[in-house]
Amino acid sequence: MQLLMSGYGPIADILPRIYSVRPTMWSLGQQADCGFLPKTSQTNCIMEIAVKILLYYAPIACSLAPYITLTEAGADFEVRSINLRKGQQKSPEYLKINPKHKVPLLVVDGKPLSENVAIQQWIDMTFPSANLFPKDPWQRLQAVSLLSWCSSGIHPYLTRMNSPIAVCDVAGTEESVFKIAKSHLFENYKLADEMLAGREFFFDHFTAPDSHFFWCFRRGTLFDIDLSQFKNCTAHFERMKTRASVQKLLAFEKSVQAEFAKVA
Repeated sequence: MQLLMSGYGPIADILPRIYSVRPTMWSLGQQADCGFLPKTSQTNCIMEIAVKILLYYAPIACSLAPYITLTEAGADFEVRSINLRKGQQKSPEYLKINPKHKVPLLVVDGKPLSENVAIQQWIDMTFPSANLFPKDPWQRLQAVSLLSWCSSGIHPYLTRMNSPIAVCDVAGTEESVFKIAKSHLFENYKLADEMLAGREFFFDHFTAPDSHFFWCFRRGTLFDIDLSQFKNCTAHFERMKTRASVQKLLAFEKSVQAEFAKVA
């Protein structure tokens, strides 16, 4: 990617830590959305994006969130599916690029980026016209807060419910771990239900937090628990399933699961 501005050289000299900038042919002049720059620097801003995007993904996992937002952004990206049940996330090859042994992992021009909160912000900065975050600075921070909440405030309880023994290996405690985790999960679902009252999305249009909360609620539907009290969350979940990006994700997930089943 290369950015030029009137009165300046390559923007690599100005924002070296925000974008991966590499020598390319000069852009033919496609006007860019340069809202992330100071207003005095936005004149005649031209952008050319030429990056290779690779998403490491696993079915059912929260890596579906960046799959959805990359699709919403119209990004050209490759997906490499990780079979968690086969332990591929702990293979020497994967640990070399992601020692956290988790998904998602986004690799941009060979450089890895982990954690959904960071990945979603990179997608937004790289594809600003997709409007994956609110433009208002305070509202943008609220979106980051929602993403962080999904990752650290909701996800851990889903993990405990999915594998109680992973957090407590004392014999006979599985039911208790599940029950306590479910109680905390429902507390968070109740908060989300209140946020979504009278709204289609968390903000005035689809944003990245909607994709992550879609995973949070969907994962809950895969347990044998009654979620009928969370009517706004359920409406959001059903609404999300009608989006083309989510339908593409679900079809892709189904194909990956079928492939994994062949080697089960």
